[in-house]
Amino acid sequence: MHIRFEQVVPRYLEEEKVKRSEIWNKTIDIAPGEHLHIVAPSGSGKTSLMHFLYGLRSDYSGRILFDNQDIKAFDAEQVAANRTRRTSVIFQDLRLFPNHTVWQNIEVKRVLEPYHEAETIKEMAGHLGIAGKLEKPLHTCSYGEQQRIAIIRALQQPFELLLMDEPFSHLDEANRQKAMNLMAGEARKRNATLVLADLK
Repeated sequence: MHIRFEQVVPRYLEEEKVKRSEIWNKTIDIAPGEHLHIVAPSGSGKTSLMHFLYGLRSDYSGRILFDNQDIKAFDAEQVAANRTRRTSVIFQDLRLFPNHTVWQNIEVKRVLEPYHEAETIKEMAGHLGIAGKLEKPLHTCSYGEQQRIAIIRALQQPFELLLMDEPFSHLDEANRQKAMNLMAGEARKRNATLVLADLK
């Protein structure tokens, strides 16, 4: 997926923050397979950007284009197709289900639009050190474990764009690197674009 930003500015953001930004009010092209790593302080609009790209919000000026199509012009069917087949996301607040098992949380994505076999989920869980948690209730997991669960879940659907909003905030460096390598490897297989937001 080719992504283009044309002078995008969140309507609520102060002018001074827009001026300091490397994203807002600029023309930026991101080719398929490229990685965009945004490191910025709290309140600079990182989460808003993720929500704009995922189609949750449209309170911005300018244009965001997916393959030359303005995403504000997408109808409900296009938005739904984009979320199930083209764009996957790891939200900052994770949006997991605390009373379900870890496995059930991961399966939510795979049931809707299968991509990986169940055995691959187990391999990913082993790689990220949470294989022993798969049958446990989510609420028994630490926040760092829940971040790894959300990462695995995001990889279970087809995608051309993977959005990650501070996905490593509770991971140590070793686990951060393992998770990043897993996501980057999946993106390479699909020639997908990664957009990663980190706190400065």
